Amino acid sequence: MRFAAIAALMLFAALHYGGVAQLPSGWRADLQVDAQSYTPDSAINAPAVREKVLAQGFFNVLYSSERLRLGFRYEAYFNPLLGIDPRYEGNGFPYRFVQYVGDRFDVTIGNSYEQFGSGMILRTYEERSLGFDNSIDGVRLKVRPIDGVQLTALFGKQRAFFGLGPGIVRAADLNIELHQLAWDGEPLFELPFALEVGGSVVSKFQPAADPILRLPENVFAYATRLSLTTERWNLYVEWAYKINDPQQTNNNSFNPGNGLYLSTSYSGEGFGLLLAAKRIDNMDFRSDRGAIGNVLNINFLPPLTKVHTYRLFTLYPYATQPYGEFGVQGELTFTLPRGTWLGGPYGTTVTLNYARVHDIDSSRIDQFTYRSTWKPGRVLFYQDFNVEIQRSWSRLFKTTFTMVALAYNKDVIEVKTGYGTLYPLAFVLEAQYKLSARSALRTELSHMHVRGDMGSWAFALLEYTPISNVYLTVFDEWNYGNPDPAKRYHYPAVSVTYVLGGTRITAGYARQRAGILCVGGVCRVVPASNGFSLNIASTF
Repeated sequence: MRFAAIAALMLFAALHYGGVAQLPSGWRADLQVDAQSYTPDSAINAPAVREKVLAQGFFNVLYSSERLRLGFRYEAYFNPLLGIDPRYEGNGFPYRFVQYVGDRFDVTIGNSYEQFGSGMILRTYEERSLGFDNSIDGVRLKVRPIDGVQLTALFGKQRAFFGLGPGIVRAADLNIELHQLAWDGEPLFELPFALEVGGSVVSKFQPAADPILRLPENVFAYATRLSLTTERWNLYVEWAYKINDPQQTNNNSFNPGNGLYLSTSYSGEGFGLLLAAKRIDNMDFRSDRGAIGNVLNINFLPPLTKVHTYRLFTLYPYATQPYGEFGVQGELTFTLPRGTWLGGPYGTTVTLNYARVHDIDSSRIDQFTYRSTWKPGRVLFYQDFNVEIQRSWSRLFKTTFTMVALAYNKDVIEVKTGYGTLYPLAFVLEAQYKLSARSALRTELSHMHVRGDMGSWAFALLEYTPISNVYLTVFDEWNYGNPDPAKRYHYPAVSVTYVLGGTRITAGYARQRAGILCVGGVCRVVPASNGFSLNIASTF
């Protein structure tokens, strides 16, 4: 109740002042409240919720001056929404920090978020939609001895819900921008390109008490990286290695872990190209060897697949496989010239994307070790070929057509049995029409053909903006091809969004199908639900 009162007061202030509350100079804050009611729906297996309504909220306060920064976040879960780990129940201040910023160094005491390179051995961040927060509570120091050089060192324990995990994390990173190196303002190199090199080390300590296995109490990892950027080209390479780290998620494997990530891109006028490859082997890295799910992850393994946002496409998202995957991706973007038959009067942009992920070639040696090679394995995890065509037909009307063909190994990605590999084929046509300077209409029509699993789907959406800060949305998701005719359900939804200054309020109703929500290759299961929701976000 106390948090509800605070939320109501802050929302009133934000609305009263046009979305910008009158905070003292140097201070800023933001508020988020998500609430949902739950009605049992046996048809779609939506469970009964004893509380009837679940709610969670976040309130950030930050202060910044020339030398001092500080902040805290109050969080309340009464109780967490379905799909969010129930161990978040309760309220408190799990995030707070004080930072001093100097000319050549800064120090942070408390919680901090940090990333070394692409994150293969260290990335701490927050993603509320996944119920994920692995910030490190401790001390972080950044030193810049000369221009172009930065040394980062930190130690502490990771957040685990409203407490801390058992392991201690120690880490350091050296980043050198050779094109920025300078002494007393004088450049040390004259380079026609941007060249950056870096190296990182991370160690976690956790006491070992296994009566049978001799587990390492200190687990060490390192990574090196290089980035080269010219006016048109970019090249990025990173290599990571981790000593053996037996834990629950890798079935106590004593194999070391390693990862290689390469990407190159070219950008020209009306043309872009991206090529990337990745190999991961036993790189699940946590500060608690007994943790499972999205808990106490030290690192982040960047996905090598396109992140789809259209609703039907999210039925089959890819989750990074840290225990062994070999992936490649290529993307080509080009613009057809204006004034041509194909380009039209305003131009047409075409994007072709292809991604393929396999297991790695390996063979078992004994219960705790295996031998792996640098070749991709025979098991296909995921394949995605998609085409997107964007065209403006006039200054008021534009369309986006997208086709996606997937190969989705459900048994591996969702850790299930009996499904095998599915081959969804989907099409989306999105159209946007500007009715006036302040109003618009957007429609989306989608179809996904699937043999097996839940069968085929159809989706239709209509979004109307009568004025620039009001959005009315209605859609229906229909599982018309379910193999069981009695389960060919509709999943309708309707919502109203109102935006005023820095405040956004959305209220609506939805019948939500069960599925998987993924953000950046990290996923959580979303159960079926039926009910009303209210979402408030305000910055002031």
